[in-house]
Amino acid sequence: FTSIVEDIMDVSKGESGLQPKSKQAVAELTEPVHFQVFVTPTCPYCPQAVRLAHRFAMESDLITADMIEAIEFPHLANKYAVYGVPRTVINESFHQEGAVPEPMMLAKLLEAVGKAPAAAEHEHEHEHEHGNGHSHDHDHVHAH
Repeated sequence: FTSIVEDIMDVSKGESGLQPKSKQAVAELTEPVHFQVFVTPTCPYCPQAVRLAHRFAMESDLITADMIEAIEFPHLANKYAVYGVPRTVINESFHQEGAVPEPMMLAKLLEAVGKAPAAAEHEHEHEHEHGNGHSHDHDHVHAH
């Protein structure tokens, strides 16, 4: 619920809150981008992921961002192999696990539209994606 209140405040101010580098990259988009952020009500990290996707959507008419409650929509959770939340799906086929920093989500967005980030950014992203000690936070989905 806090996500939507904060979104309303951002929209009313007309400011996405994205970093200048993200704003520049989003301004150069030429094709639509669709974020689907899978969440659960008890996930403490989900609001952060939803807010980031919504900030990208506020910055460009080419970007849409949906929040999807994984347990309420099991067919979508299954379709996109959601085993932990938050899980962000971009343009149906690119995925990002966890609540990640804005530069990592920007890199994933650019990858989804065929504008892969520089090698140095890719290496930085890669070192955080694997292993038990990874730095992004996420919850596991448990159907009741």
